[in-house]
Amino acid sequence: MRKGVMSMGEKKGTSHAKMRSHKDPDAWKKSMDPVDSIYKVTKSFPNEELYSLTNQMRRAAISVPSNIAEGAARGSKNEFIQFLYIALGSLSELETQVIIANRLRYIAKRHEMHRIL
Repeated sequence: MRKGVMSMGEKKGTSHAKMRSHKDPDAWKKSMDPVDSIYKVTKSFPNEELYSLTNQMRRAAISVPSNIAEGAARGSKNEFIQFLYIALGSLSELETQVIIANRLRYIAKRHEMHRIL
């Protein structure tokens, strides 16, 4: 670490920075649940959706915790915030895809949509 620059986990007046893991932020922990849900629900999608909606939903779901992790690993608060915005964009994309899956009747119940996200 450069002199005068603190890491995200470092407190003023300490000589050693506390190493933070990308798994520490609550947002990362909570963003892992929809990944599990999306993989489970897309298993029942028609085979013709495997390389389209199924793939898109899985990639968007994975993108959320992945971007949070990448941002947390960066050296600055501003970079972390930028990656949080990217994760938010992926979450919006995923929400749209869940709505599409519901409209196509791949997700049977409206309450199941809210459970997924």
